[in-house]
Amino acid sequence: MEKKLKKAAALTYEGGDDAPKVTALGKGEIAHRIIETARENNVPVFENSGLVDALMRLGIGEQIPPELYGVVAEILVFISKIDKSEGEKNGNK
Repeated sequence: MEKKLKKAAALTYEGGDDAPKVTALGKGEIAHRIIETARENNVPVFENSGLVDALMRLGIGEQIPPELYGVVAEILVFISKIDKSEGEKNGNK
């Protein structure tokens, strides 16, 4: 059985943007580096192969299309919960 090539994408969302933007895309070793860099910088990693496949069709700096808003919103909620949980563990509320 052939091993699937690892893929990764990174998104950034800033307050004035209409939608999150793609900031990194990669396959294989580059994907591993994207994931490692995220973990080293305490950036949550969310795995969703369907989403990463859709993001791989975009270019760096492109905003995500409206059809991806729902799944990306779920990820933002996931990240928000992690941030809140980490803050409570560190004594912040």
